[in-house]
Parts: sequence; structure tokens; C-alpha cells
Amino acid sequence: MAAKIRRDDEVIVLAGKDKGKRGKVLSVVTESGRVFVEGINLIKKHQKPVPQLNQAGGIVEKEASIDVSNVAIYNSENEQKQIV
Repeated sequence: MAAKIRRDDEVIVLAGKDKGKRGKVLSVVTESGRVFVEGINLIKKHQKPVPQLNQAGGIVEKEASIDVSNVAIYNSENEQKQIV
């Protein structure tokens, strides 16, 4: 898959519960065609404590992946989205 979306690009979400929101790409998974976007598609993960690593347990909010076809590069200069 030749994805033109790369890490640190600013993207806008085209579909889903976060439609219209903008964020920065944290990582791209080329094998499955998915991207992680900062502040988009947040999930609540129930985390068990790990005493060996001093990690506390509880409910942690983190980003889940979103399909690359549901995002577009956001052009901040003229406030338009650029579908690639």
C-alpha cells in the first residue's frame, strides 16, 4: 500500500464518530492500512497494575487506530482538506 499520509502530518477525519476533527498522526501501520491520530478515536482500556514496573492500574484513555481511508491531509494555509 502506497500511503501518502506520514507521521507528524496534520489530518482531518472524514468518517466515523470523530468526523470533522483534526489531529496529528502519531504512527502509521502500513501492513493493515491504519493510522493512529492524536486525540481521535479514544478508547478506555482497563489496565491491570504491574508492581514490577511501578505502573498503577485503572482505566486509561488511549488512541485506537483508524483506517487510512477515513482521514485526509489537512491543508492549514487555505483551510481545505486534501484527499490523497
